Amino acid sequence: MNTKQFEVMKNGKGFIAALDQSGGSTPKALKLYGVNEDAYSNEDEMYDLIHEMRTRVMTAPSFSSDYVLGAILFEQTMDREVYGKYTSNYLWDAKGVVPFLKIDKGLADEQNGVQLMKPNPNLNELLKRAVERNVFGTKMRSVIKEPNVEGIKQVVDQQFEVAKEVIAAGLVPIIEPEVDINSADKERIEAMLNDEILSHLDKLSDDEYVMLKLTIPTLANFYKELIDHPRVVRVVALSGGYPREQANQKLAENKGLIASFSRALSEGLNADQSDEEFNTMLEKSIKEIYEASIT
Repeated sequence: MNTKQFEVMKNGKGFIAALDQSGGSTPKALKLYGVNEDAYSNEDEMYDLIHEMRTRVMTAPSFSSDYVLGAILFEQTMDREVYGKYTSNYLWDAKGVVPFLKIDKGLADEQNGVQLMKPNPNLNELLKRAVERNVFGTKMRSVIKEPNVEGIKQVVDQQFEVAKEVIAAGLVPIIEPEVDINSADKERIEAMLNDEILSHLDKLSDDEYVMLKLTIPTLANFYKELIDHPRVVRVVALSGGYPREQANQKLAENKGLIASFSRALSEGLNADQSDEEFNTMLEKSIKEIYEASIT
């Protein structure tokens, strides 16, 4: 583990940028950016375009350690370069931003009110490559839609099982059991999830650390016990589909919770903007998310 990066993630002021749209979500991300599907004819061209977008974000003046603590990358992004360096090395060496890698392979079909992660048979190889690329940590996402005891337990069990493999590889896992913001039982789900996560955290040894990425809770400061837990480096929040202004407002109500936004970060950015227009819009977004994260 990189001790300097650990210190940044544990005590730094700022937020984590989620730049990890994968194959399934990339067309939507590009469309929001003003790039329609007729702009590319195959997957390689699609990934070229999304890397251009991400590069534009990462190389912008405001995308720096003054506001951004870390950035989550998709596998394709980790294996590509920015200004002649692997993306993860560029982030840390040039920007002082801690690199993370999305490692899940998407969601399985819904059962018991949840979507578990799909199997990932090549995880060890991916973790080895992440270490070679000087990545600090990983991220993996599940989704919870209903207050189903068995389903929620399955989600958390699977997350911590994979987290143990990540820790063994020398990386810090971000555990992301997303609660659907549209669930009618969101508050009840969060209570069940909180208890289940705590039971797993208490079983970790003194040299095992995790991070948590959670939907902003219905009740402000509900996750305080998780934020204060000695085995937790940081608890970050996903925007979950909330527009940036609403996400920032909800986030600011939760002391110690910082952002890890994707759509809310890129909201308003467009491929047709001049560099000045693009950088001005991004700087506004970054500063607003930063303020909500340190409140």
